[in-house]
Amino acid sequence: MTLGVGGSDAATELAKLSNVCTDIVAIDEKEFQQRIDRAQQLMLRENIAAVYLNAGTNLFYFTGTRWFASERMVGAILPAKGEIIYIAPYFEQGTILQFMGIKGNIQPWQEHQSPYQLFCDTLESMGITQGNIGIDESSPFFISNGIDLASDSFTLVSAKSITAGCRAIKSGAELQLMQTAKDITLEVQKAAARILRVGISTAEVSEFIDAAHRKMGAPKGSYFCIVLFGVDSSFPHGVKDSQALAENDMVLIDTGCMVENYISDITRSYVFGEPNQRQRTLWQVEYNAQQAAFDAAVIGAPCANIDIAARKYLASQGMGPDYQTPGCPHRTGHGIGLDIHEWPYLNRAETTALEAGMCFSNEPMLVIPEEFGIRLEDHFYMTDDGPKWFTQPSPSIDNPFAY
Repeated sequence: MTLGVGGSDAATELAKLSNVCTDIVAIDEKEFQQRIDRAQQLMLRENIAAVYLNAGTNLFYFTGTRWFASERMVGAILPAKGEIIYIAPYFEQGTILQFMGIKGNIQPWQEHQSPYQLFCDTLESMGITQGNIGIDESSPFFISNGIDLASDSFTLVSAKSITAGCRAIKSGAELQLMQTAKDITLEVQKAAARILRVGISTAEVSEFIDAAHRKMGAPKGSYFCIVLFGVDSSFPHGVKDSQALAENDMVLIDTGCMVENYISDITRSYVFGEPNQRQRTLWQVEYNAQQAAFDAAVIGAPCANIDIAARKYLASQGMGPDYQTPGCPHRTGHGIGLDIHEWPYLNRAETTALEAGMCFSNEPMLVIPEEFGIRLEDHFYMTDDGPKWFTQPSPSIDNPFAY
């Protein structure tokens, strides 16, 4: 039997877990203001007069104001010079004030009024009568189109150079929150492996993982959870129906949680029972591909190099080529932070240079159609001296949790 897999039950494992988030320090107002300052520096450099931040992650990142996007325009105008101003419905003002991080005036609109015209009028009241206006790239089309139709004085451009330009580089406080989230999820992965038994369903394992995340201090439980057994493990993002575990099945569990809005995302693959030679050989190929990607992470090099290195190794082992299977059908990794997938991405078209503070998943999954899949996913962050793992990769198929 694979070491650390099976032999326990959910009640026993939940009883062992405890809250590790009691002393967590959230991002403070000073850091939010530093983010705004950085964004304004980039805006001046990029010749962007103001940026619209739509309700969602970008608004939260710069202001600490948590609000979810809907069919109503709620957001903020961040000028290259000056104070932030919020745009919101009249009837939401009181609630938004409760959620507001960085304080700012609210320009309200009634239900029969055009928030897009209000946006343009507010820009003019701020002394911005023309020029480039950055639109948060996550904004829905109806907002950007509404603004565009409301005035021909402005040129709308993507704000990605500002939003990604700031968010891609994590601060020490962000890295610590992410480290805590990842530490939690790795312990939950270990506990989940121990409750496995013949006949247990993927749904039962998912329910345990959610409860375990909560027990360790993640109040919303699992941010997501993919549990796959046997042939189903060859479907990277899961299958429609739950299934039961059989002896010698490949197990793939991909899950994560949130700590103060920062996300973890860890995948482990191993065999319930005794791995056969094919499983052993291909597990080692996956391990080596993950290491090849890590070794290619060099400060100043393009992100593309990481994906290229993993695929070059896989091709040398008869996998692929490119996205063909047997092999890796998707990019090697993605950035992570407040969003589970964010910039930059680890694919061979990504020319962004690696900088200290960037954080990535490393997961060049192997898909063996009609047999099984193997994904080993850990995350690393860049330092001036090169990449550093948040969590250590699985050392072997026989001892996936390094006992």
